[in-house]
Amino acid sequence: MPRAQGTETHLMHNYLDFEKPISDLEGKIIELKKLASEDESIDTSDEVGRLEVRVREAMVDIYSKLNAWQKTQVARHPQRPHFVDYAKTLFQEFTPLAGDRKFSEDAAIQAGLARFRGQPIAVIGQEKGSDTKSRLKHNFGSARPEGYRKAIRILEMADRFGLPVVTLVDTAGAYPGVGAEERGQAEAIARSTEMCLGVKVPIISVIIGEGGSGGAIAIATGNRVYMLEHSIYSVISPEGAASILWRDSTRAREAATNMKITAEDLKSLSIIDGIIPEPLGGAHRDPGSVIAATGDVIASALAELSPRSGEQLRSDRRQKFLAMGRNLA
Repeated sequence: MPRAQGTETHLMHNYLDFEKPISDLEGKIIELKKLASEDESIDTSDEVGRLEVRVREAMVDIYSKLNAWQKTQVARHPQRPHFVDYAKTLFQEFTPLAGDRKFSEDAAIQAGLARFRGQPIAVIGQEKGSDTKSRLKHNFGSARPEGYRKAIRILEMADRFGLPVVTLVDTAGAYPGVGAEERGQAEAIARSTEMCLGVKVPIISVIIGEGGSGGAIAIATGNRVYMLEHSIYSVISPEGAASILWRDSTRAREAATNMKITAEDLKSLSIIDGIIPEPLGGAHRDPGSVIAATGDVIASALAELSPRSGEQLRSDRRQKFLAMGRNLA
């Protein structure tokens, strides 16, 4: 599906429920531009200009006061840039590596070696897919045990060769199917988390969409953890929490508010290290700018962490996560 940017792509843009004022205004702009293109004697430029100002005002008003549930919707937007978009732009010579050497390949987790601004690195991330075919291929970003065992293999390789690790997190959670549980889903997630804690190279993690449960933390146990402005990070999805707490998944909005899952909430709790601003209207409206901003944050973190010794990196990472429990106690 093409990425929607601006009013010209109104018809292919997926508007969220709370974006109806924006949708109505951009629809009028499309109609006026179409009218002008069909009859050159009609000049709609002034009216289009006024409507475009109103669109921006509406977007500023709406996006300046998003609640947790609305941010969840933005984080899940189908046109939001995914791992493949970041990999294509940020990494050069990206060489995907497949398989866990035990069972099979899992396309939900993409991993391999690449160069980032000339520096060799290891890359791990979740890919949700952008259309029906790719979503099925990547299992909607929900990895099975072999995906996490592949991540472990890449982490071991990075540690052996002294390569910094960049992880891009975007998953609703690990796949909960019977087969995945039979093959040791919990054990694979735990070992991946343990491996993140144990390596002696820098790990920089960015939550680019959803950071759901152990499926996220398995590759997000980094020296530096950042979130995009409208991403979410939680121990369980709002729908899952509502089902457990109230046996009513329709109370997901209430659960999202109480769970403190937004970037602002988690920064205030010292769970994450920083927030990467998104363009007005969300990352899907201008993928290029948010990907570039993410690259700058990764570069800054690598420059800060690279001079540190392996033992210091490992110790700092462990102390960082131990401190979270003390801070929240």
